[in-house]
Amino acid sequence: MAELHISGELIAAENDRLLAAHKSDYEALGAHLVRRNIDIDAITNKVADFFVAVPSWGVGTGGTRFARFPGIGEPRGIFDKLDDCAVIQQLTRTTPYVSLHIPWDKADPKHLKAHADAHGLGFDAMNSNTFSDAPDQAHSYKYGSLSHANASTRTQAIEHNIECIEIGAAIGSKALTVWVGDGSNFPGQSNFAKAFERYLGSMSEIYKALPDDWRIFSEHKMYEPAFYSTVVQDWGTNYLIAQTLGPKAYCLVDLGHHAPNTNIEMVVSRLIQFKKLGGFHFNDSKYGDDDLDAGSIDPYRLFLVFNELVDAEDRGVDFHPAHMIDQSHNVTDPIESLISSANEIRRAYAQALLVDRKALSAYQDENDALMASDALKRAYRTDVEPILAEARRRSAGAIDPVATYRKSGYRERVGKERPASVAGGGGII
Repeated sequence: MAELHISGELIAAENDRLLAAHKSDYEALGAHLVRRNIDIDAITNKVADFFVAVPSWGVGTGGTRFARFPGIGEPRGIFDKLDDCAVIQQLTRTTPYVSLHIPWDKADPKHLKAHADAHGLGFDAMNSNTFSDAPDQAHSYKYGSLSHANASTRTQAIEHNIECIEIGAAIGSKALTVWVGDGSNFPGQSNFAKAFERYLGSMSEIYKALPDDWRIFSEHKMYEPAFYSTVVQDWGTNYLIAQTLGPKAYCLVDLGHHAPNTNIEMVVSRLIQFKKLGGFHFNDSKYGDDDLDAGSIDPYRLFLVFNELVDAEDRGVDFHPAHMIDQSHNVTDPIESLISSANEIRRAYAQALLVDRKALSAYQDENDALMASDALKRAYRTDVEPILAEARRRSAGAIDPVATYRKSGYRERVGKERPASVAGGGGII
């Protein structure tokens, strides 16, 4: 039995209070979908089987390059983080896996696994950190890591990634995500070709250390902390990396790491088509990077991404992308933001399942742009909240997870148990 941090009786009581209205909404939506030849229970079952991993670092209060304002009851380390992640899973039944970041989350693998097991949690992809310096490391990453001009620095970064693989193998992870901040801030500071060659050489060494049943995900980012050039700056470079490394190498698509107006859903389609889509870091952005909750700015784009995923699934494409959240929470309770994001990601999936694929294909073949667009919009405009709530309820989650979380007093309770953090400089914890 998983260790619980919110009373099951409270969740049941809150669900009972909302049940009559929920059933009415679910039945009404079901009747509407029947007229579209859609079985609501079949959709609900698929939604209930869709999961997204939460980032261990996401349950802490984030920050900007200018300041960080601590929240109440911030986790003191990985075991507090796992406690918070367990609450999200308990309420949403959407997030049974946690993605760790090393060295932030470094601990005895046996203790990590035992603590996660007690909460009914598993581990998703491991994340290495060679974009900041650890207290005792010999060589600084100020001017790069896997692409650094100094061979000793590159070796240190390679060994760190291999250590992440070893920790992950001990706790049941099956993938490594590698993002580097390597790049340059001034023209002429770095030789583009040599830096990329060094990066590929380093990644090849990491690739050799992968267990047979593991995958490695390379992640691209346009800018920051390098503002003139970035070694892995776009999806095309990312694809070249995956192709060069081999069949266990895939591209990770972070929804916040693209140039303005990039057609992200088409990028997803291309990577699916050429069998190199490894997974996602879900978030949203207004101007740049991944500072906002998933679906908070452009929920239609999130839906369009899932439209490509469901389309590929419908065509029988054999692919298994990893779904992970990666976002920073500066002014909200991180647990509430992650609950909301998990819900929005499932919402986009549910809406994509409602697209009339047969009709859409016919409109596309007829070059009927208006009706093809309307076929997508009809699915997107459908209020699928009753499906999401029913999927949670059937799995012993909360019909209204945020309201139930607030009523539980969990934040106030851990605020008394965990020492208050001191405000500091920029950057996520």
